[in-house]
Amino acid sequence: MTHDVNPCLRRSLLETPGAVHYNLRVSNTRIPGHFVLAILCAPLLMGGACEKKTKPNDTGAVAALDNAGSAASASDNSPLQGIDTSKLDGDKTQLFNKLVNSLKSPCGKAHSLRTSFSSDTACKRAPFAVRYVLAMLEDEGSEQVVRDEYTKKYEKTAQPIKLDTSKAPHEGANDARIKLVEFYDYECPHCQAFKAQMEQVVADKPDVGVYFMMFPIESKHPEARSAAQAAIAAAQQGKFKDMHDRLFAPQAAHNHDAVVGYAKDLGLDLGKFQKAYDDASPLVTTDLKQGEEAGVDATPTLFFNDRRYEGPMLAKYIEMWIDEENAVNR
Repeated sequence: MTHDVNPCLRRSLLETPGAVHYNLRVSNTRIPGHFVLAILCAPLLMGGACEKKTKPNDTGAVAALDNAGSAASASDNSPLQGIDTSKLDGDKTQLFNKLVNSLKSPCGKAHSLRTSFSSDTACKRAPFAVRYVLAMLEDEGSEQVVRDEYTKKYEKTAQPIKLDTSKAPHEGANDARIKLVEFYDYECPHCQAFKAQMEQVVADKPDVGVYFMMFPIESKHPEARSAAQAAIAAAQQGKFKDMHDRLFAPQAAHNHDAVVGYAKDLGLDLGKFQKAYDDASPLVTTDLKQGEEAGVDATPTLFFNDRRYEGPMLAKYIEMWIDEENAVNR
């Protein structure tokens, strides 16, 4: 499914300058400025980096393309087969060509993205990388932002992070090839805004498994733990999604009396709910500990197949990552 970017997002997507602190557990951690949207636009593009550079692989069957291909493509403005750039104006089209000519191969080879796309049939990521660049330009990303995002996705790597999701509420397939893990806080407005994006992913990609890990930032959100316990307790009676919706509703209260009221409205067994609510506190603490050990310092934070997701926090881009991984690992 194709997703149009909200008009409010389109102008500010990946562009807002400066650094803004949102719901950070570590006070000196900075959210990269180009990931922060104006407050009225529900800032969803939160980022951070815990990666190290991957050295290019200069060997292989297409090594002969590298030097010649890079030089030849430097000023190549020829259309790329199957890539529709009609939404770009003249300046953006020139920038698109500049980027695909100068960005490195997404498969770690020494030649350009254009060369990978046009000549390196072994590089299955190339078509997806080109479309990733195109999408960001269509959404008003600047040259520097596109380069930064491309580098994070294709030129850096992070150590795999194994998270125990066995007790986490989840949606989608149990044995999914693609696994998403979200750390979130029910009192975080950015998590509330991101909820619709995750719901879109679940709707569009039912073969993906989505796991929900609790990360209540109690220093700023004193009732967030109560909400997290309520979600876990409701999940034990098969009502996680219903409780999740209630807890993220505008102006929803999250204290004990409020969440018991939600449980009653949902027709839950209140005795079982109360016991599960009390028992859930250690599970919330375990989620918090896992998140902290994985480097989570803000909410929402998303992990994609044991790797911290570093792209825009929009369904459109998350689904692009999903489609690419399914194609590459088919």
